[in-house]
Parts: sequence; structure tokens; C-alpha cells
Amino acid sequence: MQASTASKTRISSIDALRGLTVAAMLVVNDAGDWGHVYTWLEHAEWHGCTPADFIFPFFLLIVGISIELAVGRPLDAGAAPGPLARAVLVRGGRIVLLGLALHLAATLLLDGRGFRLMGVLQRIGICFGAAGLAAIYLRDARRQWATFSAILLGYWALLAWGGPLLPGLNLADRVDTALLGRLAYQYDASSGLAHDPEGVLSTLPALATVLLGVRAGAWLRSGQMGKLLLAGAGALALGAAWSLLLPFNKQLWTSSFVLWTGGFGLLAVVAAHWLIDQRGWPALGRSLGVNAIAAYAGSWLATCLLEGSGLMTPLYRALFAPLTPLAGPFLPSLLFALVFTGAFWLLMRWFAARGWRIVV
Repeated sequence: MQASTASKTRISSIDALRGLTVAAMLVVNDAGDWGHVYTWLEHAEWHGCTPADFIFPFFLLIVGISIELAVGRPLDAGAAPGPLARAVLVRGGRIVLLGLALHLAATLLLDGRGFRLMGVLQRIGICFGAAGLAAIYLRDARRQWATFSAILLGYWALLAWGGPLLPGLNLADRVDTALLGRLAYQYDASSGLAHDPEGVLSTLPALATVLLGVRAGAWLRSGQMGKLLLAGAGALALGAAWSLLLPFNKQLWTSSFVLWTGGFGLLAVVAAHWLIDQRGWPALGRSLGVNAIAAYAGSWLATCLLEGSGLMTPLYRALFAPLTPLAGPFLPSLLFALVFTGAFWLLMRWFAARGWRIVV
């Protein structure tokens, strides 16, 4: 843990958006009763895009913006790229290791929970390292856009070459079956098939989402909000058109999904910048945003401890289930998630009030 100091390199709207995204992630991940979850809080079963499906792409987009904000200024001032690249790789590696540690904790604390190799933090760490290197060594915007386009088109070609986009039969699942096997999120012992929504091949288009954030960060730094607005609208239109050939699919992270969610993300950045940085609206969520990884990791461990100790079910039955006769079963489940998220929001506000940041 280290004390943070106010820095002119931070943009309040980006910290706020990151915090609100983490809050949404906790709400979606921590229902009180998984048998009763509102449909808009659930991910699409396969093809499609629900409100919950926007959360992780938004976070990865903000990762890209943060990379550009962190490395752009020193590079423009003449800093050597080597030390920056090493710092990016070290931090990306630490995020991956934290993700593995959290999965190990889940395996040890939860009965029947196997160890999972990939995951949310692992994907963030891998994409952070790769996009960070691109932001450092591919400073020219045209080279960054060329890389972004090559990933989206190349991934589309791979999926098309790999056969039908059906669960277990698509190329991404076949790669995860071969490389991850029992270490995937889902593994069917009878068929030997594996599936991981944060799998190996689908991490490639997730990198494209982060690269889109790098470009957004460059426009944000230079005050080119008009370009950011047009890019958001253009990405939405192109993603919608592409979805007619390649459906939105978060679990495969299809190229159309990158553009569709990225377009909404760019527009959210424009709106947040105008409201918070220019109009002076409060940066709601900033305390969560400056300690985003800590909040996510803390919530993961808290869930594992509650479930592993056997306290989760009696706690829910005592405090939230009694509301079921009055409000039905869905609202108490959501209220649990909101209270759980609020507890970590308050904890991060307490950290922020003391100037504390937990840097991974």
C-alpha cells in the first residue's frame, strides 16, 4: 500500500468511469440468489449483447486509455522507451499473478472448485502488457490503427475458417480444449470439451478493445473530443453492420462485439469528460476507480470466505430472503449485490480519504 498524491496526469472522468465499471462488475458478480437474477444483469447465453456484457469491454477500454495517459506524456518529453516497457511488462505480470492467486484461493476455499488458469485479471494483465508495448513502440496512429484492424479482420477470418460458431465446435473453444483442458472455466469430462469466456484465442480481440482505448487516450490527451465522438458513432455503426455477418458474442469476443461495445464506451468517455472535467459534476465512483484492482480482488476473497465458511446462505436468509413475500425473489437477490458492492465502495472511499492506493 502506498500513499497517493494528486497528479496532473490523472483525469477525474476516467477514474470515475473506471470506478462505476467496477461497481457494475461487482453487482453482476455477486447476486444473493443465483436462481433469481434479473435478465438485464445476466450475460447473453451465447449470441447477443445484454447490458451486463458491456462491463468488461468498458473496463478494458479504460485500461487502454490509462496506458496512453501513463506513457504518452513521458514519451513526448523524450523518455527512453526501454524502462517504460519494462515497467509495463512487470505490472502486467503482477496482475496475471494476482489473478492466478485469486483462483488458487477459490480452489482452496470452495468445495468442488477446480483451478482455472485464465480469468478476468489474467486477461487484463496480458492485454495491459501487449497494448502497453504497442503504445510505446508503435507511436504512430496509423500503425496502431493498422494493428487494431488486422486483429479484428484476422480474428474474423480465423473464426470463419475454424467452422461453425457453435459452443464446443468453434475454433476458440477447440483451442481452449487443446491448451487448457481441465484448467478452463468449463470442462466436460465425458466429451473432453472445454470452454473459457476468457480463453486463449479470444484474448486476441480483447487486445483490440484495449488498443481502441489507447487511441481514445491519445485523443483525450490532445483535446480532440470531436474525433472521439465520431469514432464512437462510427464504431457503433460498423459493429452493427458487421453483426449481420458475425454476431455479437462476448464469450467469443467477436470483432463486431469489439466495435459495438467499444463504440458505446467511447461515447461514455465523451459524456463523462464533458460532465465531470468540463462542467464540474462530481466524479462519482472515483474512489473505486483509483483502487479498482484492489476492490475487485477484495470482493473475490470476501465471496470465497463467505461461501467457504458456510456463512453466505444463512446471512442471505436472515437479512434478505424475508423480503421475498413482499417484493418477490428477484429484488432481494439484487439488494444483496447492491449492499455487497456498497460495502466495498465505502471501504475504497475510506482508503481515498487517507490517500491510500493499493498498486498491483
